[in-house]
Amino acid sequence: MLNRQDYVYQSSDPKGDERFGKLFAIIICFVFFLGALQVAYETVSGWYQNFMQWSSEMLAFLAGLWPF
Repeated sequence: MLNRQDYVYQSSDPKGDERFGKLFAIIICFVFFLGALQVAYETVSGWYQNFMQWSSEMLAFLAGLWPF
């Protein structure tokens, strides 16, 4: 039997780890941006729908008061 040492080579790529971290951060920021965009869209859409409902009810009320 040969008396030899087994070496374990552990290669770490700090540049690769850094690139993966940056890519992961960019993906997370993009998802947060899409979430903020969705909240803004739903807010503006809700305001628009509420305004249209209010204006149609106001017109119906004023039309009921208008003497024909």
